Amino acid sequence: MRAKVISNEVFVPSPGRGVGVMGGSYYTTRDGLELVSIHSLTSRSDTTEMAYVRRSPDNGQTWDEPQAWPMRFEAGGGTGRRHVRGGYVDPLTGRYIQVWTEGVLPTDEPLEGMRQWKLHYAVSEDGGHTHIVNEQIVCAGDAYDAQHPLSGVYIGQNCVMIGDLGEVPLTRSDGAILVPVQSSPLDENGAYHNPGAGFTYTDCLLLIGRWQPDGRLAWSCSERVCGDPERTTRGLIEPTIAELDDGRLLMVMRGSNDARPAWPGHKWMALSADGGQTWDAPRPWTYTDGQAPFSPSACSQLVPWSDGRLLWVGNICDNNPQGNRPRYPLVLAEVDRQSGLLLRDSLQPIDTRAEGEHEMLTLSNFYARADRQTGELLVFLPRFFAQTFDEVDRWTTDLSLIRVGIDPL
Repeated sequence: MRAKVISNEVFVPSPGRGVGVMGGSYYTTRDGLELVSIHSLTSRSDTTEMAYVRRSPDNGQTWDEPQAWPMRFEAGGGTGRRHVRGGYVDPLTGRYIQVWTEGVLPTDEPLEGMRQWKLHYAVSEDGGHTHIVNEQIVCAGDAYDAQHPLSGVYIGQNCVMIGDLGEVPLTRSDGAILVPVQSSPLDENGAYHNPGAGFTYTDCLLLIGRWQPDGRLAWSCSERVCGDPERTTRGLIEPTIAELDDGRLLMVMRGSNDARPAWPGHKWMALSADGGQTWDAPRPWTYTDGQAPFSPSACSQLVPWSDGRLLWVGNICDNNPQGNRPRYPLVLAEVDRQSGLLLRDSLQPIDTRAEGEHEMLTLSNFYARADRQTGELLVFLPRFFAQTFDEVDRWTTDLSLIRVGIDPL
């Protein structure tokens, strides 16, 4: 695979000192060039204050005025918080789906989300202009309700959430909607369990939605994909999924070696042969030659390409990372569609640390998709901590749009 960065421009500028912008733009219909742009503002880790939604009828050439969507809201028992996570068009029905994380934090500390986060979804049949469904995700059956929305999750004790923008849904061949998510585990006493000595601890799983006559999705969930706390200190995080040529599903996940820097830091993989219901044992993700590249604890994204190739965007570094660092360079690579492993010779740089930039530079929290009109890969990327690690200034970043040309087969 040959790829080349064509341009790097500001998509949404930071509104001021100490404010970072994250987000992207998303097609809202099965065909055509109508887009919705959703971006959020942040000034501290794992917290967004406000999101803005704007629309374009012409593939991003022009945009209407952005509409505010508060990420903080009034709620009994604490502070209500949301984390918006983009949109997805089901290619079979043409419906536009949004899924986001929401919860009430008793003292507004981000770590309280490990016991409070739950998921909501909305469905639109007119490209996101109106919703026919807007509700919490609760699995079908009398056993589940708003406080116990799926197997193994009890709000107030643990959570289910979407960690980052790369957790893009996928439509299975039978029409089911698969949403990769993460969930904090429980111990034998029903309390949030962190066995890994890291900042947080989660397992990964799929939510499986099946369309109902009224446009709602009847939800169930897969088994959990669980990491080994003796190999990854934060379990498995921020899953991204794709289908391989033989129909198996590939899940690529973030791990971590924070608090245990002597351990190797890698991405992790698991495979499912039954549509995502059960998974084999997770293991380090490798090149096809068997070597596992070093990768920090950071999100990544699998991107199915129109010509049948499967692409991956993420961080690969030369030396063993320590926890989240270094989150550069950001690279593009191709995945072998038979094995689900990375093709070493396909690695292409997208962005990296420039001379004079701070060593804590973070090239993460991105979203990638194809441009239907140009055939380019678009990467929406904030560049946190580029100039300073000052408590305020480190958060200042525009949201960039990187256009990558990919040679045809």
